[in-house]
Amino acid sequence: MNWMTLLLFLPACFALNMAPGPNNLLSMSNAKRYGVRVACFAGIGRIVAFIGMIVLAATGLATVLYTSEKLFLVIKVAGGLYLLWLAFQLWVADPADSDEGAPGDMSLFGLARQEFLLAAGNPKAILIFTAFLPQFVDPAGHVGFQFLVLGALFLLLEWVAIAGYAYFGSALRHWFSRPSMRRLFNRICSGLLGSAGVGLLLARSD
Repeated sequence: MNWMTLLLFLPACFALNMAPGPNNLLSMSNAKRYGVRVACFAGIGRIVAFIGMIVLAATGLATVLYTSEKLFLVIKVAGGLYLLWLAFQLWVADPADSDEGAPGDMSLFGLARQEFLLAAGNPKAILIFTAFLPQFVDPAGHVGFQFLVLGALFLLLEWVAIAGYAYFGSALRHWFSRPSMRRLFNRICSGLLGSAGVGLLLARSD
């Protein structure tokens, strides 16, 4: 792996990190409700899940997981149903609830667990680490070290994405100060999460 490889990897990786997927949407929603700091700390759950996936990819197990039809089905169904459950919770959330009292609604550990389960239950994340990272690994070099470097860069950029979406969500708190606007925001997020859940349930392993 050389500097040219890294120059190609960084923008492509950052585009993946910043894509408006379910976890980034959750960070935005958490920041609006609980604040930027809480949303960023909750993102630790996502990072832990991604570390596990990077280790799996480095050891070759991610390919086995992705090509195994039964394992793919289990991950797909669990992830899809969990997304639908989060979408339902957002849809029925009381828009009259004040954001000032929101931190007591769920612990930081609970929010981090949400992030972890959402990331771990997304088979497309496994595909990213199975098909994306290996493209930038030189088989003639030290494969393990290269995965370590690429994985660390991916996680660093993921933190940037978490913070970026969290700040954006926090800014929306002022825009959606009225209950009617909060209901609109919650239902937009609910619709996006629900669509992602349906997409996972309909995804094919090939």
